[in-house]
Amino acid sequence: MPSDLRPVESALVECRHCAPHFAKTATGHAPRPIVHLHHAARIVIASQAPGARAHASGVPFRDPSGVRLRDWMGLDQQTFFAPGVVAVVPMGFCFPGQDAEGNDLRPPAICAEMWQERVLAALPAVRLTLVIGAVAQRQRLGRRGPMTETVRNWRDHAPGVVPLPHPSWRNTPWLKRNPWFDAELLPALRQRVAEVLAD
Repeated sequence: MPSDLRPVESALVECRHCAPHFAKTATGHAPRPIVHLHHAARIVIASQAPGARAHASGVPFRDPSGVRLRDWMGLDQQTFFAPGVVAVVPMGFCFPGQDAEGNDLRPPAICAEMWQERVLAALPAVRLTLVIGAVAQRQRLGRRGPMTETVRNWRDHAPGVVPLPHPSWRNTPWLKRNPWFDAELLPALRQRVAEVLAD
């Protein structure tokens, strides 16, 4: 690991800045930054934050959402997790907890303020960024409109950035209502992923 990423990753893993905030959530959990980075990564996945499963396992996207995301990208699990392929750079590196109704909370804004610029600066090989979900799209793209509009206009950001809905099973109805996503966006995404990894 080059020297510029090593200190950033070490500091990120040790970060406990949001401990008082997480202690007040319904889950009352301790911070656990979920870090999947590599200095030679060609693709950044800019998502919202890890979920409860990633918090428990310590691995991002090793769940049904990850299965769907890898299918969208045209990658198998082994390739996805191989060094130098993907770096996961969410708006919040820790599971933000849940409210009293069991809904995931948004990540504290301070996490992105503290870490986004530092982490991305240590990833010089990135050729493609997948911006997943409305929260990440507002943060990374400055888009304030509906997520559907942002994703539908994906060509505005190509070839270096592709906005996507979250691959959660909860978005299956959205996928059925928007057949253009499967018909138009996904073939282009798979082609772009293949090009980036072939270079």
